[in-house]
Amino acid sequence: MPLCVYLSLSLSLSLSLTLSLSLSLPLHLPLLVSLSLTHSLTHSISRWYIPSYLEKDEPCVVCGDKATGYHYRCITCEGCKGFFRRTIQKNLHPSYSCKYDGCCIIDKITRNQCQLCRFKKCIAVGMAMDLVLDEAKRMAKRRLIEENREKRKKEEMVKTLHNRPEPTGSEWELIRMVTEAHRHTNAQGSHWKQKRKHSSAAGVFKHCPEDIGQSPVAATSDGDKVDLEAFSEFTKIITPAITRVVDFAKKLPMFSELPCEDQIILLKGCCMEIMSLRAAVRYDPESETLTLSGEMAVKREQLKNGGLGVVSDAIFDLGKSLAQFNLDDTEVALLQAVLLMSSDRSGLTCVEKIEKCQETYLLAFEHYINYRKHNIPHFWPKLLMKVTDLRMIGACHASRFLHMKVECPTELFPPLFLEVFEDQEV
Repeated sequence: MPLCVYLSLSLSLSLSLTLSLSLSLPLHLPLLVSLSLTHSLTHSISRWYIPSYLEKDEPCVVCGDKATGYHYRCITCEGCKGFFRRTIQKNLHPSYSCKYDGCCIIDKITRNQCQLCRFKKCIAVGMAMDLVLDEAKRMAKRRLIEENREKRKKEEMVKTLHNRPEPTGSEWELIRMVTEAHRHTNAQGSHWKQKRKHSSAAGVFKHCPEDIGQSPVAATSDGDKVDLEAFSEFTKIITPAITRVVDFAKKLPMFSELPCEDQIILLKGCCMEIMSLRAAVRYDPESETLTLSGEMAVKREQLKNGGLGVVSDAIFDLGKSLAQFNLDDTEVALLQAVLLMSSDRSGLTCVEKIEKCQETYLLAFEHYINYRKHNIPHFWPKLLMKVTDLRMIGACHASRFLHMKVECPTELFPPLFLEVFEDQEV
């Protein structure tokens, strides 16, 4: 059924789509997507940190050098602190001796000439031997410091998570409607793992890679061979998948308020992206398969030989990366809504309105992510980066379709398939 009829639009459509994919996220997407990968550390401070409680240029009570703080109960420099600590930890003081009967004057210049007199002065000014930790106590203290640091870090993280805004009442209603739209238009819903049949893939994509050459094939100009029989069956699966994407869009709040021409441009622009997302979230790491049409599991080579070529690799790679996110139906639905409302599609008339619609979905999406409290660091910006991946898949498929259109018989392309993907700009 033609797309214009399916949308119940009374327009005479030329259906010329100019898909503008810059392969980067729209400028209005949150700046969180742009993560800084460089961190510059420049220090213009002195070698030792001087506490604020010290007077300017306060001297060490042992040698008179510039003090750096309280060490073992006295104001000392780093040198005398280290000397005193090493002496106690290694029990060196019994071996110290003085050539001048212990009468040396200890200052910044002479402090390294007589260890005994320097140590005696440390004791005389009040440095406490009992405050010097042995190796075991020092390691225990270090572990305690690290544990406290980690504890504070976790507490800060929990505090930050709890302080992040969660969906408002109106956003919850929007989220509910988007989620229901996805569930009602997604083949087999979220129970695909229980319902899929691995053997069904062999029935449709029955020509394995090694069997290519024993069935009709077409070599596209990009070098990939297409199993024409498998491609024919693949297009039969794609057609109802396109219909479900259209149904999803029609159920979304705000979409029906847009002009008919803009609706068609948005649908044609996002169709492959949404279908790819729906397939990618059904990637099974154990069998390394994607589930199509709710219950058919296909391997990478089967999908590639069925006509998608390198696009197959991109979808499988996306499935692998999305597996760690453990997305629920709502997150998948909101991601689809963000893809649909992309205001940078070429030919749109209500760009600002579409941009505001996408921003509304994005804000509700971000607040829902806050509500879910994922354990993955930087979950939200990492997830938004998948929008870029999906846009790249859409562009790659547009290029692939042009090659196939030239090399494959026209009768293999269903009308709806042609109507959605023909005349796309690459």
